[in-house]
This record gives sequence, structure tokens and C-alpha cells, in this order.
Amino acid sequence: MDNDTLWTSLPVPALRIGPDDLIVAVNSAGEFFLNASVKSLIGKSVYDRLQIEANLVDTLVRVRRDNGPMFINNVDVGRGLEAPVECNIQLAPVAGSPGEVLILMEPRDIAVRLNKAMGVKSAARSAIGMAEMLAHEIKNPLAGITGAAQLLSMNLTPEDQELTDLIVVESRRIVALLDQVEQFGNLRPPERRVVNVHDLLDRAQKSAEVGFAARMKLKEDYDPSLPPTWVDPDQFMQVFLNLLKNAAEAAGDTGGTIRIRTFYDHGLRLRRPDGTGTGLPLQVEICDDGPGLPPEIAAQVFEPFVSGRENGTGLGLALVSKIISDHDGWISVESRPGRTKFRISLPVAPKDKE
Repeated sequence: MDNDTLWTSLPVPALRIGPDDLIVAVNSAGEFFLNASVKSLIGKSVYDRLQIEANLVDTLVRVRRDNGPMFINNVDVGRGLEAPVECNIQLAPVAGSPGEVLILMEPRDIAVRLNKAMGVKSAARSAIGMAEMLAHEIKNPLAGITGAAQLLSMNLTPEDQELTDLIVVESRRIVALLDQVEQFGNLRPPERRVVNVHDLLDRAQKSAEVGFAARMKLKEDYDPSLPPTWVDPDQFMQVFLNLLKNAAEAAGDTGGTIRIRTFYDHGLRLRRPDGTGTGLPLQVEICDDGPGLPPEIAAQVFEPFVSGRENGTGLGLALVSKIISDHDGWISVESRPGRTKFRISLPVAPKDKE
């Protein structure tokens, strides 16, 4: 593997800083972390692009003076208007380039997810398989219980009917939950078509406004020049409706504002383990002004059976993540009180499909 391939394949954000503390190189993960393209970053002062809660000036001086690496752990890194992210930072001199320094930033949530990813995915697959099997087996007796409760209610007093009605309601709730488990395990392969993402967002927004988001204000900020993408429209309607519903539920009874934004970021690429990459320039952001995700689950929010809501199934965002992954896309989340932003990155439709 040559140096260029190794550089672009690094899974953590990386910057090379020149002797004058100007940025001379940024990898793909760094572009995504800073929410900016290489072109807009090259030649800029590192102090203008990163706000680190440590003395970066002195640290760079020491790395150059001692010609050795330094480490800064558990420090907040600001990125302009974006929320600060807690990171572990490594700085090291670049061999053969006097005065240049390599900065590697490992966001703490990414570190946790990378360390646990294989075990969690294996455990999740086993859990989903077991849950799917149990769902199929449990639904049949539940149907019998529901039917028996309905028959009993025909000859009961109104007071006793309240109990049988409770049995029916709760049984149906359990069946609905089991349906979600089966849906997660049996999601069909995507049937991709050339799709205008704004058409899907408009349909999802109209459906939300007359239903679960009736008390919310929905605001749009669309890039009208956005080219079409290459997705299964039904599955992505499910993605957008799920994210809009989560945003509406986060606001509670008081309501709030959901902002839907689309834009083009030509610098964003998804790197595969083999070093090849896929461009993901189409960006969709769904942002709400609710209380934010509980910190203890923020890093695992896309994993099955992880939920921040009482009686939540923890399957909605896992299903969203699975659909997007099946389309070679990427989803991320940034959350703090008053602002939670889900960002979906998608490929452009192939020319031969348009």
C-alpha cells in the first residue's frame, strides 16, 4: 500500500501542519470531521479551524523542538460552529519534512465504537436472530389470547370489560413490537432507482405534518441544484419518516422546530477496508431543538435494542442505519441540549442510470 492510499484510508481525522502552522494536507476523515473540503482547508491556519482546550502553540513547539510525538487525551475539540467533540490527540513530526507536524484526532465516541464494533455486531446479529425466531413463535399464542379476551368481554360487566380491553390493547402492542423485530430481520435488498431526494423529503414532510409532527414547525433549506441519488425510494421514505418522528417525539408535548437541510459536499468519501472509496456528496440533515440524546447512549444510538425513550424498542435508528448502509451511504449524529442533528450522506446516481 503506497503512502497516498495509507493516508486516505486512515479511519481517524488527520491533518498535516506546515512550519508556519498552516494546513498542508487533510485526509477524508478529517474533511468529514471538520465539515469542510480539502480545497477550503489547505493554506488555512490550524488555529482558525481547530479550537482545542489545550495549549496547541506550545505543544507544536515542543514536538518540533524534541522531534518526538506528544499525546493529549480527553480534550474538547471545537470546529467552528459545530459542537465540540471530546478527542484523544496525537502529534508527531513528519519524517523527511522539517517543521511539519502530523495531528491525529480520535473522537472518543469513534474510539469506543471501533473497540467494541466487532463484538457488538456479532452479539447484535445473534440477538436479532433469536428475537426474530421468538417473535414468530410468540405471535400465534398472542392471537389466541386476544381472541379469548374479546370473547370473554361479551358476557362481562363494564368493570370487568376494562380488564379484558387492557389484555387486548397490550397484546396488540406486543404484536406491533414483534412485527418491528421481524421487519428488521427480514428487510429485503434495496430496489434502487434514480430518485430526487427532495421529492422523498416533501412526501415525508407532508405525511409528518398531518400526523405525528402536527405540533412541530418544519423548515426547509434545500439546495435546488442537488443531482439525483440512487436509492430504494420506499426504504428511504421509511428512513426520513423515522428520523422526523424521532425529532417530533424528542420535542414532547410543547412542540418545537425541525429543520431539513440538503447540500452538496464533493469532498466526502466513504473508505472501504480494501482502500477503495465511494463518493458521498449528497447531504441531508434533519435537526431538532429538543433536549438531545442521553450522553450514555449517544455513541451506540444506531445499535439494535439501544433506546433513550421509555418503552422504546431501540430498533428504529438501527433499521435506519441498516438501510443507509445497504445503499453504501453513511449516517452520523451530533447531539447536545437544544440541538440534535442527523446527517445522511448519499452517492450520486450513476450516469448510465439517469
